[in-house]
Amino acid sequence: MGHLTDSPRLDLDIAERATQEGAGWMLERPERDLWAWADAFTPDECDSIIEIANRQRRDTAETLGRSGQTKRDSGVTFLYPSGHTDWIFRRLTDTVTTANKFFEFDLTCFAEGIQFTEYLAPGGKYDWHVDAGPGVDVRKLSLTIQLTDPDDYEGGELELNPDGEPVVMNKVRGRAFVFPSWTLHRVKPVTAGVRHSLVAWIAGPAFK
Repeated sequence: MGHLTDSPRLDLDIAERATQEGAGWMLERPERDLWAWADAFTPDECDSIIEIANRQRRDTAETLGRSGQTKRDSGVTFLYPSGHTDWIFRRLTDTVTTANKFFEFDLTCFAEGIQFTEYLAPGGKYDWHVDAGPGVDVRKLSLTIQLTDPDDYEGGELELNPDGEPVVMNKVRGRAFVFPSWTLHRVKPVTAGVRHSLVAWIAGPAFK
């Protein structure tokens, strides 16, 4: 897939564009660097991403917890670089590169393709989990982006729990949240409508 540093950049740097639009990067610092967020896509761009993903096959992603109960209930489609999606990868590369100024991790590439996720009511969810662990590439940063207008669904809140105190992320369309992949997080059950999101994992050499 190529290294992050080798990916073509946008004509306008994301940090400059965010400043011009009255938005910008913010680093939350309760006690240490835990997550960063920025507005990465416009509503029209979110619509385009949903349209691209809807043209492809959707697979069911269902994960069972230790008790045998369903931990994850969602549909997923993986997006890979192509003529239709290169602009998405370029935007996310800029997003991650800018966010990593806060974390200063040694990053090389997206661990897999970009995952488009669909949570349907009633009950679409992904209970508490982490993205890093045995059997996967060395995921260092996780990125998730809200694609759906928050007025179009209920429930489905993204929560991060880095230090025992769950925090609800704001439902803002096109907003990217970036956090270390070992951070405990979940998507609460969707109670009405449909929630769409993008998820990506950024890998690098093993921590020393």
